Amino acid sequence: MFKTILVALDSSSLRQVVFEKALGLAQATGAKLMLLHVVSAYEEGSPGLPIRSYQAYYPVLDDAVWRDYQRRWEAFEADRMALLQQEGKEAEAAGVTVEFSQVAGDPAPMICQVARSCGADLIVVGSHRRKGLGELLLGSVSNHVMHHAPCSVMVVHSGPPATTPATPVAVGATAS
Repeated sequence: MFKTILVALDSSSLRQVVFEKALGLAQATGAKLMLLHVVSAYEEGSPGLPIRSYQAYYPVLDDAVWRDYQRRWEAFEADRMALLQQEGKEAEAAGVTVEFSQVAGDPAPMICQVARSCGADLIVVGSHRRKGLGELLLGSVSNHVMHHAPCSVMVVHSGPPATTPATPVAVGATAS
């Protein structure tokens, strides 16, 4: 059924759920897992974007701030790589062939690009169910991937689905 499943993992609380769903699917189908983390300045837990402020007028201070930012960014990347390595060990212990990769960039297009390059049959990605202003400001990685992926996409949602309460209608009643 599937030969290669690309698993897009971020730094959110949904990471473990996405990994477990993909691992179970790989075990059931005999597929290889390709674990992917795209490091981004907008990601939860990242040091963010470097911002030049008044320190730019003082080159010595600006240099120190930049070195501190680089140190925090490298620590962030190393921490996320350690998570990928741990998940890779879990997959191997479960009898699944696994590879992992970490790249930097805009997550949505990078996921699609990596899927093309590794020949993925399926992408497993999480969704935080953002709507409205949250989706406008933060974007929807899963939505972009669903519309631009070169293969099928499985979206793992966080929490229970948001539902609109139904209006009860009495049996045999007619609306006027």
